[in-house]
Amino acid sequence: MVLKGLCERIVASKCTSKSSTETVDSTQVPAYLKAGSSDSKFPKASFWSSIFTSGFSVVESFSESSASEKKAVHSRSSGWAAAVRKVVTSGSMRRFHERVLGSSRTDISSSDGDIWLLGVCHQISQQESSGGVDTNNGLASFEQDFSSKILVTYRKGFDAIGDSKYTSDVNWGCMLRSSQMLVAQALLFHKLGRSWRKSVDKPVDKEYLKILQLFGDSEASAFSIHNLLQAGKGYGLAVGSWVGPYAMCRTWEVLARIQREKNDLGEPPLPMAIYVVSGDEDGERGGAPVVCIEDAFKHCSEFSRGQAAWTPLLLLVPLVLGLDKVNPRYIPLLHSTFKFPQSLGIMGGKPGASTYIIGVQSEKAFYLDPHDVQTVVNISGDTPEPNSTSSYHCNVMRHIPLDSIDPSLAIGFYCRDKDDFDDFCSHASKLAEESNGAPLFTVAQSRSFSKQVSSNDVSGDNTGFEEDAFLGTDHVNDAGTNEDDWQLL
Repeated sequence: MVLKGLCERIVASKCTSKSSTETVDSTQVPAYLKAGSSDSKFPKASFWSSIFTSGFSVVESFSESSASEKKAVHSRSSGWAAAVRKVVTSGSMRRFHERVLGSSRTDISSSDGDIWLLGVCHQISQQESSGGVDTNNGLASFEQDFSSKILVTYRKGFDAIGDSKYTSDVNWGCMLRSSQMLVAQALLFHKLGRSWRKSVDKPVDKEYLKILQLFGDSEASAFSIHNLLQAGKGYGLAVGSWVGPYAMCRTWEVLARIQREKNDLGEPPLPMAIYVVSGDEDGERGGAPVVCIEDAFKHCSEFSRGQAAWTPLLLLVPLVLGLDKVNPRYIPLLHSTFKFPQSLGIMGGKPGASTYIIGVQSEKAFYLDPHDVQTVVNISGDTPEPNSTSSYHCNVMRHIPLDSIDPSLAIGFYCRDKDDFDDFCSHASKLAEESNGAPLFTVAQSRSFSKQVSSNDVSGDNTGFEEDAFLGTDHVNDAGTNEDDWQLL
């Protein structure tokens, strides 16, 4: 077996790197690497997928050991779980990932067409060059746009999470980090606009710094991993354990409400309503989820405490689009969502290893990778230390095939105002029309109307929504007849 043979060869070798002479505190080894820890509320978090999770990163050491402790650890390394830990603590983790999952790519070809990055098209295709478009400028524009997006990765050295001894989220926090990146982009768009770019020769923007501070690694930061785990207990979030996209979306809904109540008199840390688009409260409804316009109004009204009919809105759509892989019929639809002006990308990635997908080019999916391990950074005040924000950005443009991503994912959209939401509904409804009866999600005026349409579809009437049922479209087909293909998380 290739996987086991690889681990055995690594364990058998006498690694001379620094990381191989250090031990990992057993209290900080993720639950899935400990013997007997098989219970989980999320079946996708299998032992194998958990191994894959570690494939992106090199685990840092948590404590120095005595010579006798090192010897004891080495003697236990013949076991399979110990072998995995040995691989993780060696310098071979990136090669391990490449052998098992396939390496990510960083090449960009103009022959593959233009790149769509969160609603913005970067023209680099050769076909456009004959029309007077400078493809070099297009590529430079894409690189600047990509590197301006906020990157949130594994961190080490922060204060222990709750009552645990975890001072790092290495090998288990990638979904939390991916979700932090998506929400951070929503805040960037809200505070600074979609056209904002990080500058190296200008003073750091204060609003930008305030956004980064929200995602610090301590309980004092509103959207820290500490507070996410606390808010998500009701949805199964726990220190050291994997979490799925649906639970992650619901956790943000809870945390935003908690933080809003704490800042009752001032602007909340997340100055927008959150709408998790799900068929039922428990997320078990099959078929395509429905964006209900009445529900959107309700969320905005509740957020403003009845003071405004509409507020900025963060839409989160958790989906499962297949069993082991994404059903091919959904790939073009996922690709098209990046053309929405409201696009915030996708929380998803390889099975068991979440990333934040922010762009597409042909069959490629560009992503920010949370699996690199970095030391915790404290950003305080209006004048941070030089390079203190550099760990929140990446200029390595990795990509993977879009059809290779995990079918369990969540799509995000940010609507600044009512007009922006109407435009989103128009794009979403048009996309549903082009889905051949299997949309990612649909749009309806109310839940009662969406149920009526679902009933019609089951009986064979697949004529779709009427014109006055939603904004900006003539017909939208429901996927009520495709519940065997996927179900909503």
